[in-house]
Amino acid sequence: MKKIILADSQAIFRAGTAKVVAMDEDLRIIAQCTDVERMMHAITTFPGAIILFAASLKPDMARMRVLIEAAGSRGIVIAENHENPSTYVQMGFRGVVFRNITGQAMVECIHRIAAGETSVPSQLQVADSPEEDVVGTRVRDRLTPKEMRIVALIVQGCKNREIAQRLKTTEQVIKNYLRSIYDKTGVSDRLELALFTIHHRVLAQAAAEVGSKLEAEERAAAQAAQTVSSRTQVAPPAVA
Repeated sequence: MKKIILADSQAIFRAGTAKVVAMDEDLRIIAQCTDVERMMHAITTFPGAIILFAASLKPDMARMRVLIEAAGSRGIVIAENHENPSTYVQMGFRGVVFRNITGQAMVECIHRIAAGETSVPSQLQVADSPEEDVVGTRVRDRLTPKEMRIVALIVQGCKNREIAQRLKTTEQVIKNYLRSIYDKTGVSDRLELALFTIHHRVLAQAAAEVGSKLEAEERAAAQAAQTVSSRTQVAPPAVA
Protein backbone atom coordinates (compact mmCIF):
# COMPACT_ATOMS: atom_id res chain seq x y z
CA MET A 1 0.00 0.00 0.00
CA LYS A 2 1.48 3.32 -1.12
CA LYS A 3 0.75 6.21 1.25
CA ILE A 4 -0.09 9.59 -0.27
CA ILE A 5 -0.15 13.06 1.27
CA LEU A 6 -2.27 15.39 -0.85
CA ALA A 7 -1.72 19.13 -0.37
CA ASP A 8 -3.67 21.73 -2.33
CA SER A 9 -5.83 24.73 -1.45
CA GLN A 10 -8.41 23.86 -4.12
CA ALA A 11 -11.07 21.71 -2.44
CA ILE A 12 -12.54 20.53 -5.74
CA PHE A 13 -9.18 19.32 -7.04
CA ARG A 14 -8.48 17.48 -3.78
CA ALA A 15 -11.89 15.82 -3.91
CA GLY A 16 -11.40 14.76 -7.53
CA THR A 17 -7.92 13.42 -6.89
CA ALA A 18 -9.07 11.52 -3.80
CA LYS A 19 -11.89 9.97 -5.83
CA VAL A 20 -9.45 8.82 -8.52
CA VAL A 21 -6.86 7.48 -6.06
CA ALA A 22 -9.51 5.54 -4.12
CA MET A 23 -10.15 3.43 -7.21
CA ASP A 24 -6.61 1.99 -7.05
CA GLU A 25 -6.27 -0.68 -4.34
CA ASP A 26 -2.52 -0.04 -4.01
CA LEU A 27 -2.91 3.66 -3.19
CA ARG A 28 -4.21 5.33 -0.05
CA ILE A 29 -4.44 9.01 0.87
CA ILE A 30 -3.42 9.29 4.52
CA ALA A 31 -3.55 13.09 4.82
CA GLN A 32 -5.09 16.05 3.01
CA CYS A 33 -3.60 19.47 3.63
CA THR A 34 -4.85 22.91 2.65
CA ASP A 35 -1.71 24.92 3.44
CA VAL A 36 2.06 24.68 3.72
CA GLU A 37 2.17 24.41 7.52
CA ARG A 38 -0.14 21.39 7.60
CA MET A 39 1.75 19.81 4.72
CA MET A 40 5.11 20.16 6.47
CA HIS A 41 3.64 18.59 9.61
CA ALA A 42 2.20 15.68 7.61
CA ILE A 43 5.53 15.03 5.88
CA THR A 44 7.32 14.57 9.22
CA THR A 45 4.40 12.62 10.73
CA PHE A 46 4.05 10.12 7.87
CA PRO A 47 7.52 9.19 6.53
CA GLY A 48 7.92 7.13 3.37
CA ALA A 49 4.92 8.70 1.63
CA ILE A 50 4.32 10.19 -1.80
CA ILE A 51 3.83 13.94 -1.37
CA LEU A 52 1.48 15.26 -4.05
CA PHE A 53 1.45 19.02 -3.60
CA ALA A 54 0.40 22.11 -5.53
CA ALA A 55 3.03 24.62 -6.55
CA SER A 56 0.38 27.30 -6.01
CA LEU A 57 0.82 26.79 -2.24
CA LYS A 58 4.20 28.50 -2.80
CA PRO A 59 6.27 26.50 -0.32
CA ASP A 60 10.01 26.97 0.10
CA MET A 61 10.98 24.41 -2.55
CA ALA A 62 14.53 23.91 -1.26
CA ARG A 63 13.24 23.24 2.24
CA MET A 64 10.52 20.96 0.83
CA ARG A 65 13.01 18.81 -1.04
CA VAL A 66 15.26 18.45 2.02
CA LEU A 67 12.31 17.60 4.27
CA ILE A 68 10.91 15.06 1.82
CA GLU A 69 14.27 13.35 1.39
CA ALA A 70 14.85 13.28 5.18
CA ALA A 71 11.50 11.54 5.62
CA GLY A 72 12.36 8.94 2.98
CA SER A 73 9.47 10.21 0.88
CA ARG A 74 9.10 11.33 -2.74
CA GLY A 75 7.48 14.49 -4.08
CA ILE A 76 5.21 15.18 -7.04
CA VAL A 77 4.60 18.83 -7.93
CA ILE A 78 1.16 19.84 -9.23
CA ALA A 79 2.06 22.62 -11.66
CA GLU A 80 -0.40 25.08 -13.15
CA ASN A 81 -1.21 24.42 -16.80
CA HIS A 82 0.89 27.32 -18.11
CA GLU A 83 4.05 26.47 -16.16
CA ASN A 84 7.20 24.79 -17.44
CA PRO A 85 7.77 21.48 -15.62
CA SER A 86 11.53 21.66 -16.12
CA THR A 87 11.59 24.43 -13.51
CA TYR A 88 10.69 21.93 -10.81
CA VAL A 89 12.94 19.23 -12.21
CA GLN A 90 15.86 21.63 -11.85
CA MET A 91 14.86 22.09 -8.21
CA GLY A 92 15.33 18.37 -7.66
CA PHE A 93 11.79 17.00 -7.99
CA ARG A 94 11.45 13.90 -10.16
CA GLY A 95 7.67 14.05 -10.44
CA VAL A 96 5.63 16.86 -12.04
CA VAL A 97 2.03 16.86 -13.28
CA PHE A 98 -0.17 19.59 -14.70
CA ARG A 99 -3.39 20.49 -12.92
CA ASN A 100 -5.37 19.41 -15.98
CA ILE A 101 -3.93 15.87 -15.86
CA THR A 102 -6.37 12.99 -16.38
CA GLY A 103 -7.12 10.60 -13.53
CA GLN A 104 -5.42 7.65 -15.22
CA ALA A 105 -2.27 9.67 -15.93
CA MET A 106 -2.19 10.85 -12.31
CA VAL A 107 -2.29 7.29 -10.99
CA GLU A 108 0.39 6.18 -13.45
CA CYS A 109 2.63 9.06 -12.34
CA ILE A 110 2.22 8.12 -8.67
CA HIS A 111 3.19 4.52 -9.38
CA ARG A 112 6.26 5.57 -11.37
CA ILE A 113 7.46 7.92 -8.65
CA ALA A 114 6.85 5.27 -5.99
CA ALA A 115 9.02 2.90 -8.03
CA GLY A 116 11.88 5.43 -8.04
CA GLU A 117 11.38 6.54 -11.63
CA THR A 118 10.94 10.01 -13.10
CA SER A 119 7.61 11.29 -14.39
CA VAL A 120 7.49 14.69 -16.08
CA PRO A 121 5.10 16.01 -18.80
CA SER A 122 6.65 16.25 -22.23
CA GLN A 123 7.63 19.65 -23.57
CA LEU A 124 5.01 19.14 -26.28
CA GLN A 125 2.33 19.38 -23.62
CA VAL A 126 3.78 22.66 -22.40
CA ALA A 127 3.85 24.07 -25.91
CA ASP A 128 0.22 23.19 -26.65
CA SER A 129 -1.76 26.22 -27.75
CA PRO A 130 -5.06 26.83 -25.96
CA GLU A 131 -6.73 26.95 -29.35
CA GLU A 132 -5.94 23.24 -29.76
CA ASP A 133 -8.41 22.41 -26.98
CA VAL A 134 -11.37 21.98 -29.31
CA VAL A 135 -13.75 20.60 -26.66
CA GLY A 136 -12.89 23.31 -24.13
CA THR A 137 -13.28 26.03 -26.75
CA ARG A 138 -16.65 24.70 -27.91
CA VAL A 139 -18.03 24.49 -24.35
CA ARG A 140 -16.69 27.93 -23.44
CA ASP A 141 -18.43 29.46 -26.43
CA ARG A 142 -21.73 27.74 -25.59
CA LEU A 143 -21.84 28.98 -21.99
CA THR A 144 -23.57 32.30 -21.29
CA PRO A 145 -21.76 34.96 -19.18
CA LYS A 146 -23.98 34.09 -16.18
CA GLU A 147 -23.26 30.38 -16.61
CA MET A 148 -19.53 31.06 -16.81
CA ARG A 149 -19.70 32.96 -13.54
CA ILE A 150 -21.35 29.97 -11.91
CA VAL A 151 -18.71 27.62 -13.34
CA ALA A 152 -15.95 29.89 -11.99
CA LEU A 153 -17.47 29.78 -8.49
CA ILE A 154 -18.01 26.00 -8.68
CA VAL A 155 -14.30 25.56 -9.43
CA GLN A 156 -13.53 27.68 -6.36
CA GLY A 157 -15.53 25.20 -4.26
CA CYS A 158 -18.56 27.42 -3.60
CA LYS A 159 -21.89 25.81 -2.67
CA ASN A 160 -25.20 26.86 -4.25
CA ARG A 161 -26.13 29.14 -1.36
CA GLU A 162 -22.85 31.06 -1.55
CA ILE A 163 -23.09 31.30 -5.33
CA ALA A 164 -26.62 32.68 -5.03
CA GLN A 165 -25.49 35.26 -2.48
CA ARG A 166 -22.52 36.39 -4.54
CA LEU A 167 -24.55 36.62 -7.75
CA LYS A 168 -27.49 38.21 -5.91
CA THR A 169 -30.09 35.62 -6.87
CA THR A 170 -31.76 32.54 -5.36
CA GLU A 171 -30.55 28.97 -4.90
CA GLN A 172 -33.36 27.72 -7.15
CA VAL A 173 -32.16 29.96 -9.97
CA ILE A 174 -28.63 28.59 -9.53
CA LYS A 175 -29.98 25.02 -9.66
CA ASN A 176 -31.79 25.84 -12.90
CA TYR A 177 -28.61 27.27 -14.41
CA LEU A 178 -26.62 24.21 -13.30
CA ARG A 179 -28.97 21.89 -15.17
CA SER A 180 -28.29 23.87 -18.33
CA ILE A 181 -24.54 23.85 -17.66
CA TYR A 182 -24.55 20.07 -17.09
CA ASP A 183 -26.33 19.57 -20.42
CA LYS A 184 -23.79 21.73 -22.27
CA THR A 185 -20.74 20.08 -20.69
CA GLY A 186 -22.03 16.50 -20.55
CA VAL A 187 -21.35 16.08 -16.81
CA SER A 188 -23.71 14.90 -14.08
CA ASP A 189 -22.67 16.80 -10.94
CA ARG A 190 -20.64 19.75 -9.62
CA LEU A 191 -17.50 17.69 -8.95
CA GLU A 192 -17.43 16.39 -12.53
CA LEU A 193 -18.08 19.95 -13.74
CA ALA A 194 -15.14 21.32 -11.77
CA LEU A 195 -12.80 18.56 -12.97
CA PHE A 196 -14.02 18.95 -16.56
CA THR A 197 -13.22 22.66 -16.35
CA ILE A 198 -9.79 22.10 -14.84
CA HIS A 199 -8.88 19.49 -17.47
CA HIS A 200 -9.70 21.77 -20.42
CA ARG A 201 -7.18 24.58 -20.55
CA VAL A 202 -9.30 27.05 -22.54
CA LEU A 203 -12.26 26.60 -20.22
CA ALA A 204 -10.06 26.75 -17.12
CA GLN A 205 -8.50 30.03 -18.27
CA ALA A 206 -11.91 31.53 -19.01
CA ALA A 207 -13.22 30.48 -15.59
CA ALA A 208 -10.14 31.93 -13.87
CA GLU A 209 -10.54 35.25 -15.69
CA VAL A 210 -14.24 35.46 -14.82
CA GLY A 211 -13.51 34.54 -11.20
CA SER A 212 -10.89 37.28 -10.93
CA LYS A 213 -13.27 39.81 -12.49
CA LEU A 214 -16.03 38.84 -10.08
CA GLU A 215 -13.72 39.23 -7.08
CA ALA A 216 -12.61 42.65 -8.34
CA GLU A 217 -16.25 43.74 -8.71
CA GLU A 218 -17.00 42.54 -5.17
CA ARG A 219 -14.02 44.44 -3.75
CA ALA A 220 -15.06 47.60 -5.58
CA ALA A 221 -18.64 47.27 -4.30
CA ALA A 222 -17.41 46.73 -0.73
CA GLN A 223 -15.14 49.78 -0.92
CA ALA A 224 -17.97 51.90 -2.33
CA ALA A 225 -20.29 50.77 0.47
CA GLN A 226 -17.63 51.55 3.05
CA THR A 227 -17.13 55.02 1.58
CA VAL A 228 -20.87 55.75 1.71
CA SER A 229 -21.04 54.49 5.30
CA SER A 230 -18.11 56.71 6.33
CA ARG A 231 -19.68 59.78 4.77
CA THR A 232 -22.97 59.05 6.53
CA GLN A 233 -21.25 58.79 9.91
CA VAL A 234 -19.44 62.15 9.58
CA ALA A 235 -22.35 64.07 8.05
CA PRO A 236 -23.21 67.24 10.04
CA PRO A 237 -26.54 67.34 11.88
CA ALA A 238 -29.43 68.85 9.97
CA VAL A 239 -30.29 72.48 10.81
CA ALA A 240 -33.79 72.92 12.23
